Amino acid sequence: MRHFARLYRELDATTRTGEKHAALVAYFREASAADAAWAVAVLTGSPIKRAMNRTELVNAAEAVSGLPAWLIAECRTAVGDSGETLALLVPPPGSPRDLSLREVIEERLIPMRRQSAADRTAAMVRLWDELAENERLSLHKLLSGTFRVGVSKAMVVRALAVVAGVATEEMAARLMGDVARTPEAFAALLKGDGGTSEAGGEARLSRPYPFFLAQQLAGSPEQLGARAGWQAEWKWDGVRAQVIRRGARVMVWSRGEELMTEGFPEIAGAAEDLPAGTVLDGEVLAWDSEKQRPLAFGHLQTRIGVKRREARLFDDVPVRFMAYDMLEWAGEDVRSRPLVERRSMLEAVVGRLGVGAATPVVGCSPVIEATDWESLARIRSESRERGVEGMMLKRLDSPYGVGRARRAVEEVGADGGGVPAGDWWKWKMDPYVVDCVLVAAQPGSGRRAGLLTDYTFAVWSGEKSGEGELVTVTKAYSGLTDEEIKEVDRWVRQNTTASYGPVMMVKPERVFEVAFEGIGPSPRHKAGLALRFPRMARMRPEKGAGEADTTAMLWALVPADVAGAGAGRTKKAGRASRPGGRA
Repeated sequence: MRHFARLYRELDATTRTGEKHAALVAYFREASAADAAWAVAVLTGSPIKRAMNRTELVNAAEAVSGLPAWLIAECRTAVGDSGETLALLVPPPGSPRDLSLREVIEERLIPMRRQSAADRTAAMVRLWDELAENERLSLHKLLSGTFRVGVSKAMVVRALAVVAGVATEEMAARLMGDVARTPEAFAALLKGDGGTSEAGGEARLSRPYPFFLAQQLAGSPEQLGARAGWQAEWKWDGVRAQVIRRGARVMVWSRGEELMTEGFPEIAGAAEDLPAGTVLDGEVLAWDSEKQRPLAFGHLQTRIGVKRREARLFDDVPVRFMAYDMLEWAGEDVRSRPLVERRSMLEAVVGRLGVGAATPVVGCSPVIEATDWESLARIRSESRERGVEGMMLKRLDSPYGVGRARRAVEEVGADGGGVPAGDWWKWKMDPYVVDCVLVAAQPGSGRRAGLLTDYTFAVWSGEKSGEGELVTVTKAYSGLTDEEIKEVDRWVRQNTTASYGPVMMVKPERVFEVAFEGIGPSPRHKAGLALRFPRMARMRPEKGAGEADTTAMLWALVPADVAGAGAGRTKKAGRASRPGGRA
């Protein structure tokens, strides 16, 4: 645990990628295979399940420190991080031991999940008594179930590639899928188990490929060069996935490396007709067969993460797998072949599935035909009506890369300017925007601890701006510059009307423009709506609170197929058609 705690401190102390990389390489070279296996899981987003909830942890700290819960909460507000707060408040260890990361996780934390609340508290007090003060913060992060320290999976992959002496792409492939958290699995990760053992063969059969990710296109597509060199497709709003048919098995893997086969049995069933040794990349979509278009993402959420699935969900929310790339054919990795070749293979294979069916469960994402960029832009303007987010632009001669890979050399356009280095681009529609009133704020965490950075926004409940009451509709914490945050922080402290714990209610005077990608009914906010991916686009100092938008305007943006319980609510147009526009 001592080595892992040092790694955490080194990673947390810097924002420099090079320094984080060096710390990771040093750790994986020095740590035991048993500890390193767990470190890989934790750092790549697969931490252990939460052993104690926050209330139990605070209660244990209250008992061992003698401090009341309210004072611990106030300290947390000042520090900005629960784990760090408790690490500072718990008394020094009385019986320090040199516990390994493996011992802490396998022998202490995992068994705690099966214990009573009282026994969990006793086990935690004992752990605090054994771990050095600088190890406790790492312990608390492990307990949280979400280990965040500013390290991406790509950083871990690069570090392990250096330790193993292999290419980054090779290590990324080795880390895909279910990697066991054992010393043997870590040794195989470094050596590259090619499937010679029974366990290695099973891992190879079930392993997905690293996903290729697109970059956001800023500006017009003309900068990419001639239209003829690019394939255009719709950008679907679903769950990115790979469908794998190897041997007699069919698997559906999400981009987050979750096995979703049981959640989408109709896709798995349709994929059984694929030839063995086939891997497809694409999108799982909730689908309206009558209208031949995707349903809003909110429908798909009812099929994601449901612990006990009910058969009716499969009828209520039909799904399709829209395939847009071929990664493996007849057991051969074809990712290095150009897109135009892979696309031809994809159409030949997927085109044979569901013959005779009105809507095949597994189908090909259609290629959008347009002779020039201007024509393509006109088609793109139909995106929202089609239920998609915009378009994908893919270079026809591109291989299937790993992550957000860029070409090594920028080409030079006909006008002498540089063509952006990238093979896949997201050409998304402009976001929706809504003018909201700031009604509450609370402190952020981490480097923003002590600053009021998390804001609650409201809109008017009446038919017109200024009518009815202000009802909360969303929270947002990103989009403003550091200077703007400091300015808003000062204003909030000077205009607070009431406080509820860390939350400060403010005079409803300031208007902000909030951008978002989607909207749907939700009981989380008083407006009965929730915004998808909200962020602050800009402050609107020239506007008064009475000029903010209304729930009627927002309801008009809700897709008809997800309005659900909100169907009876007012849905007059207002400024419903102004995505990306300015009032």
